Order: sequence, then C-alpha cells, then structure tokens
Amino acid sequence: MGERFFLYDDTENTKTRFVSFVGENHRFDLAITQTDRHYGKALVLDMQGSRFAIIGPDDLQEEGYLEYAYQLNESDAEELRSFLMEMI
Repeated sequence: MGERFFLYDDTENTKTRFVSFVGENHRFDLAITQTDRHYGKALVLDMQGSRFAIIGPDDLQEEGYLEYAYQLNESDAEELRSFLMEMI
C-alpha cells in the first residue's frame, strides 16, 4: 500500500443539538451540529431517514431543497423548514 494522501484532517469543537418532534404526518429525529467548517451553516442529520444536508438560511429559502435532500413531500418539508428557520 502506498502513502495515504489527505486532503484535510482536522479536529474541531462542535455544538450538537438532538431534537425529536412530530409533525402532521412525519416524525423528525434530528441531530443539528453547529461548526465553523461550513461557513456558519449547520449539518442537519435526519437519523430516521439516514440523510443529511449542510443547511443555512439561504438553503431554507431555496425551493425544493429540503424535499430533495430529505426525500420529503411538500407538506412534511414545510414543517421541517418552519422548525429549522427557528434553529438556524
């Protein structure tokens, strides 16, 4: 085996909030990690659906972003968007 070539190998302190809530039709189990790594955006992990996205306020305004990232219908994505707008 040759030498491993790292693009980066950093350790960073983060703040993670674990939150679970139930919308009209969908349960959300999230881990929201704040870090300086992604220009102030949060890493939002959907632990039930095994999906994640790097999200900032601009992403919440982008039509279809949450639907695509978390494979949600429009109604469930709007519930998640409403929650994340309070958090991010």
